[in-house]
Amino acid sequence: MPRPWRLTAILVFVLVTLSGGLAGGRLLALGDDLRLRLRAYTDLIAAARTNAGTEVTHRDLVFASIQGMLRGLDPHSNFLTPTAYTTMRERQQGSFYGLGILVGVRNGQLTVISPMEGMPAARLGIRAGDVISAIEGEPTAPLSLDEAVQRLKGPKGSQVRITIVRRGLDEPLELTVTRAEIPQTTVRYAYLIAPGTGYLSIGDFTRSTAGEVARALAELRAAGMQRLLLDLRNNGGGLLDQAIEVADQFLPAGATIVETRGRVRDSEQTYTASRQATKLDLPLIVLVNGGTASAAEILAGAIQDHDLGLVLGTPTWGKGLVQTVYNLSYGSGLALTTAKYYTPSGRLIQRDYSSYWDYYTRAEDEEPDEAADPAAGETRPRREEGEAYATDLGRTVYGGGGITPDIEVELDELPEYVQFLFARNAFFNFALEILRRQPEGIAPDWRPAPELVDEFGRWLVEQGIDDAEDVERGLEPAASRAVILRQVRSEVLTSRHGLQAAHAALAEGDAQIRAALGQFDQAAELLTRRAAAIAAAGERPAPSRRRP
Repeated sequence: MPRPWRLTAILVFVLVTLSGGLAGGRLLALGDDLRLRLRAYTDLIAAARTNAGTEVTHRDLVFASIQGMLRGLDPHSNFLTPTAYTTMRERQQGSFYGLGILVGVRNGQLTVISPMEGMPAARLGIRAGDVISAIEGEPTAPLSLDEAVQRLKGPKGSQVRITIVRRGLDEPLELTVTRAEIPQTTVRYAYLIAPGTGYLSIGDFTRSTAGEVARALAELRAAGMQRLLLDLRNNGGGLLDQAIEVADQFLPAGATIVETRGRVRDSEQTYTASRQATKLDLPLIVLVNGGTASAAEILAGAIQDHDLGLVLGTPTWGKGLVQTVYNLSYGSGLALTTAKYYTPSGRLIQRDYSSYWDYYTRAEDEEPDEAADPAAGETRPRREEGEAYATDLGRTVYGGGGITPDIEVELDELPEYVQFLFARNAFFNFALEILRRQPEGIAPDWRPAPELVDEFGRWLVEQGIDDAEDVERGLEPAASRAVILRQVRSEVLTSRHGLQAAHAALAEGDAQIRAALGQFDQAAELLTRRAAAIAAAGERPAPSRRRP
């Protein structure tokens, strides 16, 4: 393409991409100053394309420059390439079409972790530990996990040919699997973790989340739930409307859930609970950590501000920027920050991002200055930092970014030798060995005997994972042996009884879950105080935005 036409094409592409999805008919109303700057921009693109030390395309340069422009606004405004935009929309829909297997990379190979009951892969007899060595005749070894997963997905009713390598079989299995609708459930686990105590884990917020939560709560009530442990750890957020609908199931009618405030008038919104949903009204504890963000912080903050439950764990991420997603040309999208989230007490959820390095590395987080042993019933009081606000009952909560727990509890560090074994997939492979010896004899309540750790040690030596002396030294500490037994049990139960059974096994060693189970008397007392305040006032206490 001659140079003038190339510059014209780039200019048109930039104008359409940046303005077409947002400005529509205002495209021709660009001022002279902007036209001049865009001309300088096309000159820069042309110079970079012609003289860069490596081969680059105009498309790559334009997309990179858009990302750089958005980075100058805030950490979460983001340009979505066509592939990224499609992936985001698929994730939010709540289902996709595929085989129904959980896969991961084990020993450098694409491996089936667990088939989903009733899905196409399970009906064909695909098992945990099967290696998918090829998809449509192409080896999977060079593929990333995301690339392999994308190739396994496809239109409903279409077929995909996979090659399975299974231990004990001399020849690979060639299977043709018909893709079916696979629900992407966001309620990861819902079960009674202790008598009368429900456990509900929400992974993110997609179009199906509110309905999933409503069904899970109904099933837990029917099973005898008298208190609830709501796990929002590592929930990175999602759709605002779903966070509001979920909060609606916990908050009394008329209670503020969240406020959004931005530069334009349309961004000023207050969302309140409706009178439709059946409210929980049971002692409640919410688990959070540094991976809890955005919509999950909205839910945790609303529960805390209205004194409906205790928040336990570590401070949340602090993502309180509202992204509005715009459709752009060429199948791309723009997630643009248009407002900020505020909790009912007036706390800004967003952390300071004046330094992107500090923001993404959390370098500003201080080391805890007070030790606590959750196993001994000890907890660390909430961190007193940032601006102070008051809950409905006048309890002090802190702003300045994220949700600070009422009770801070850190997770236990994994022993160094256990981390070494994780890196070599030792637990997964040893579990497959146990399953081969007991193909039908693993009950849901199966627990390995303590002596299994010694057998595991001998197996590590036989497999060449480590030498005998190092194995003996690594398996000696009681803490390491306890973790090993739990992890082996979890891997075995994953293969035979699914992820929920495995989670229940690992929960026994989760310091935050253990601490939460010991705090329900305090959560019940909070509800009693709230009921007394409502009775005394004759109405629901209004949330305060004044500092105490």
